[in-house]
Amino acid sequence: MSNKVIHAIYNDDDILMDAVKKTRAAHHHIEEVFTPFPVHGLDKAMGLAPTRLAICAFIYGCVGISFGTWMMNFIMIQDWPQDIGGKPSFSYIENMPAFVPIMFEETVFFAAHLMVITFYMRSRLWPFKEAENPDVRTTDDHFLMEVAVNNNEKELISFFENTGAVEVKVIDKH
Repeated sequence: MSNKVIHAIYNDDDILMDAVKKTRAAHHHIEEVFTPFPVHGLDKAMGLAPTRLAICAFIYGCVGISFGTWMMNFIMIQDWPQDIGGKPSFSYIENMPAFVPIMFEETVFFAAHLMVITFYMRSRLWPFKEAENPDVRTTDDHFLMEVAVNNNEKELISFFENTGAVEVKVIDKH
Protein backbone atom coordinates (compact mmCIF):
# COMPACT_ATOMS: atom_id res chain seq x y z
CA MET A 1 0.00 0.00 0.00
CA SER A 2 1.28 3.43 -0.93
CA ASN A 3 1.62 6.15 1.69
CA LYS A 4 1.22 9.08 -0.66
CA VAL A 5 0.36 12.50 0.65
CA ILE A 6 -0.20 15.84 -1.01
CA HIS A 7 1.74 18.85 0.20
CA ALA A 8 -0.20 21.99 -0.62
CA ILE A 9 1.88 25.08 0.11
CA TYR A 10 0.30 28.48 0.77
CA ASN A 11 1.85 31.91 1.30
CA ASP A 12 -0.92 33.53 3.38
CA ASP A 13 -2.63 32.35 6.56
CA ASP A 14 -6.09 33.59 5.47
CA ILE A 15 -5.87 31.58 2.24
CA LEU A 16 -4.73 28.58 4.30
CA MET A 17 -7.75 28.90 6.62
CA ASP A 18 -10.13 29.02 3.66
CA ALA A 19 -8.38 26.02 2.10
CA VAL A 20 -8.63 24.03 5.34
CA LYS A 21 -12.35 24.76 5.55
CA LYS A 22 -12.88 23.79 1.90
CA THR A 23 -10.83 20.61 2.36
CA ARG A 24 -12.88 19.57 5.39
CA ALA A 25 -16.11 20.40 3.55
CA ALA A 26 -14.96 18.15 0.68
CA HIS A 27 -14.34 15.34 3.26
CA HIS A 28 -10.61 14.98 2.58
CA HIS A 29 -8.48 13.83 5.52
CA ILE A 30 -5.97 16.48 6.64
CA GLU A 31 -2.95 14.73 8.12
CA GLU A 32 -1.17 17.84 9.44
CA VAL A 33 -0.71 21.57 8.88
CA PHE A 34 2.72 23.16 9.29
CA THR A 35 2.87 26.91 9.97
CA PRO A 36 5.69 29.33 10.85
CA PHE A 37 3.57 30.87 13.63
CA PRO A 38 0.37 29.93 15.49
CA VAL A 39 -2.72 30.59 13.39
CA HIS A 40 -5.73 31.52 15.49
CA GLY A 41 -8.69 29.20 14.89
CA LEU A 42 -6.77 26.65 12.82
CA ASP A 43 -7.36 23.84 15.32
CA LYS A 44 -11.11 24.45 15.22
CA ALA A 45 -11.09 24.67 11.41
CA MET A 46 -9.22 21.35 11.25
CA GLY A 47 -11.78 19.76 13.58
CA LEU A 48 -9.29 18.90 16.32
CA ALA A 49 -10.64 18.05 19.75
CA PRO A 50 -9.96 20.58 22.52
CA THR A 51 -6.92 19.92 24.66
CA ARG A 52 -7.18 18.26 28.06
CA LEU A 53 -3.93 19.70 29.37
CA ALA A 54 -5.83 22.01 31.73
CA ILE A 55 -7.22 18.96 33.52
CA CYS A 56 -3.67 17.67 33.95
CA ALA A 57 -2.58 21.04 35.34
CA PHE A 58 -5.37 20.94 37.92
CA ILE A 59 -4.48 17.39 38.96
CA TYR A 60 -0.79 18.30 39.22
CA GLY A 61 -1.69 21.33 41.36
CA CYS A 62 -3.75 19.09 43.65
CA VAL A 63 -0.81 16.71 43.96
CA GLY A 64 1.45 19.67 44.78
CA ILE A 65 -0.77 21.12 47.50
CA SER A 66 -1.29 17.63 48.97
CA PHE A 67 2.44 16.96 49.04
CA GLY A 68 3.15 20.40 50.53
CA THR A 69 0.53 19.91 53.24
CA TRP A 70 1.84 16.45 54.12
CA MET A 71 5.45 17.69 54.11
CA MET A 72 4.77 20.66 56.42
CA ASN A 73 2.67 18.56 58.78
CA PHE A 74 5.36 15.89 59.00
CA ILE A 75 8.35 18.24 59.31
CA MET A 76 6.90 21.00 61.51
CA ILE A 77 4.34 19.11 63.63
CA GLN A 78 5.27 15.42 63.92
CA ASP A 79 9.00 15.01 63.29
CA TRP A 80 10.63 18.15 64.68
CA PRO A 81 8.12 20.48 66.41
CA GLN A 82 9.61 23.83 67.38
CA ASP A 83 8.49 26.78 69.43
CA ILE A 84 9.00 29.65 67.00
CA GLY A 85 8.16 33.14 68.28
CA GLY A 86 6.15 31.76 71.18
CA LYS A 87 3.87 29.77 68.85
CA PRO A 88 4.05 26.08 69.74
CA SER A 89 3.42 23.53 67.00
CA PHE A 90 0.81 21.28 68.59
CA SER A 91 -1.46 20.94 65.57
CA TYR A 92 -1.38 21.69 61.87
CA ILE A 93 -4.66 23.66 61.92
CA GLU A 94 -3.33 26.15 64.48
CA ASN A 95 -0.29 26.89 62.28
CA MET A 96 -1.87 26.65 58.83
CA PRO A 97 -1.93 30.43 58.13
CA ALA A 98 1.86 30.44 58.33
CA PHE A 99 1.99 27.55 55.84
CA VAL A 100 -0.21 29.13 53.12
CA PRO A 101 2.73 30.58 51.11
CA ILE A 102 4.47 27.20 51.12
CA MET A 103 1.27 25.44 50.01
CA PHE A 104 0.89 27.95 47.15
CA GLU A 105 4.51 27.53 46.04
CA GLU A 106 4.28 23.73 46.09
CA THR A 107 1.10 23.91 43.98
CA VAL A 108 2.77 26.12 41.38
CA PHE A 109 6.01 24.11 41.45
CA PHE A 110 4.31 20.76 40.82
CA ALA A 111 1.88 22.11 38.22
CA ALA A 112 4.60 23.92 36.25
CA HIS A 113 7.21 21.19 36.23
CA LEU A 114 4.85 18.30 35.60
CA MET A 115 3.08 20.26 32.84
CA VAL A 116 6.37 20.77 31.01
CA ILE A 117 7.09 17.04 31.21
CA THR A 118 3.54 16.21 30.09
CA PHE A 119 3.71 18.65 27.18
CA TYR A 120 6.98 17.22 25.90
CA MET A 121 5.78 13.64 26.24
CA ARG A 122 2.42 14.40 24.59
CA SER A 123 3.99 16.23 21.66
CA ARG A 124 6.73 13.61 21.41
CA LEU A 125 9.50 16.17 21.81
CA TRP A 126 12.53 14.82 23.56
CA PRO A 127 16.25 15.56 23.43
CA PHE A 128 18.03 14.73 20.17
CA LYS A 129 14.78 14.24 18.24
CA GLU A 130 15.04 14.79 14.50
CA ALA A 131 12.86 17.57 13.09
CA GLU A 132 9.73 16.41 11.26
CA ASN A 133 9.42 19.52 9.13
CA PRO A 134 8.63 18.48 5.52
CA ASP A 135 9.62 21.81 3.93
CA VAL A 136 12.08 24.36 5.31
CA ARG A 137 9.94 27.26 4.05
CA THR A 138 7.33 26.50 6.72
CA THR A 139 9.71 27.84 9.35
CA ASP A 140 9.90 31.21 7.62
CA ASP A 141 6.95 32.42 5.54
CA HIS A 142 4.96 29.55 3.99
CA PHE A 143 2.19 27.26 5.22
CA LEU A 144 1.89 23.58 4.32
CA MET A 145 -1.16 21.35 4.46
CA GLU A 146 -0.56 17.60 4.28
CA VAL A 147 -3.52 15.58 2.96
CA ALA A 148 -3.76 11.81 2.48
CA VAL A 149 -4.14 10.50 -1.08
CA ASN A 150 -6.63 7.66 -1.62
CA ASN A 151 -6.45 6.88 -5.36
CA ASN A 152 -7.64 10.42 -6.13
CA GLU A 153 -4.34 12.11 -6.86
CA LYS A 154 -5.38 14.10 -9.96
CA GLU A 155 -8.60 15.27 -8.31
CA LEU A 156 -6.72 16.46 -5.22
CA ILE A 157 -4.07 18.30 -7.22
CA SER A 158 -6.69 20.28 -9.15
CA PHE A 159 -8.69 20.82 -5.94
CA PHE A 160 -5.73 22.36 -4.10
CA GLU A 161 -4.67 24.47 -7.08
CA ASN A 162 -8.20 25.95 -7.01
CA THR A 163 -7.93 26.71 -3.26
CA GLY A 164 -5.03 29.11 -3.83
CA ALA A 165 -2.02 26.89 -3.23
CA VAL A 166 1.19 28.29 -4.69
CA GLU A 167 2.66 24.81 -4.98
CA VAL A 168 1.18 21.29 -4.90
CA LYS A 169 3.44 18.23 -4.60
CA VAL A 170 2.73 14.50 -4.28
CA ILE A 171 5.13 12.89 -1.78
CA ASP A 172 5.71 9.27 -0.79
CA LYS A 173 5.69 9.34 3.00
CA HIS A 174 7.81 6.76 4.81
